[in-house]
Amino acid sequence: MSSPIKLIAFDADDTLWPNQPLFDAVEDDLRRLLTQYGSPEAIDTALIEAQVENVSLIGYGAKGFMLSMIEVAIKLTDGQVPGSAILQIIDQGKHLLAYPIALLDGVADTLRALREQPYTLMVLTKGDLFDQESKLARSGIGSCFDYIEIVSEKDEATYRRIMTRYGVDATEFVMVGNSLKSDILPVLNVGGRAIYVPYHTTARHEQVQHDTGGYEQINHISEVIGLLNQWALG
Repeated sequence: MSSPIKLIAFDADDTLWPNQPLFDAVEDDLRRLLTQYGSPEAIDTALIEAQVENVSLIGYGAKGFMLSMIEVAIKLTDGQVPGSAILQIIDQGKHLLAYPIALLDGVADTLRALREQPYTLMVLTKGDLFDQESKLARSGIGSCFDYIEIVSEKDEATYRRIMTRYGVDATEFVMVGNSLKSDILPVLNVGGRAIYVPYHTTARHEQVQHDTGGYEQINHISEVIGLLNQWALG
């Protein structure tokens, strides 16, 4: 019989609340802002290249995204981008740092139901510490979790550290999230369990080319409870 589940970790952005649609809207605005300097495809390529190059220095999140957009605007205009356009990009970045949090359907009820069961609950998300803490505070569900972990990357090494820190075996750990790259595949690779809750849009840097399977996929977060009950019965 498999080990009982002890620690359930939830991704935050696009698992507990919408996030990527706001970034998508800001990218649309950037394409319009720079339309005379490059095609939408060229702008998209320049932006993803800037994000990939900058992530090791700046990390994920709205601040790094804003700086990457400014860099793209300067490069594509050969330094001729007007100050008003830079200010517009900064304003959009500020909006991404302060938008109202609206929970995805079923999140609050699912968390309340899990609080009544003998699980330890965690938010395990990556990104800027201040930004993610602020979003969790605005969400109103921070009290549902026993622990909050905000990390710079969600890879195999990170998951091993988390399991060691909280004294759980990989077979006692479950990760719930919308990113195959960050929430699902690394967990499977270290022997944990993963529940994939797809979201209708995914950041380009979170997309994967090869899906090896081995995880549970659900259509709605409320289905997490049924899966856990099935696992508990063996």
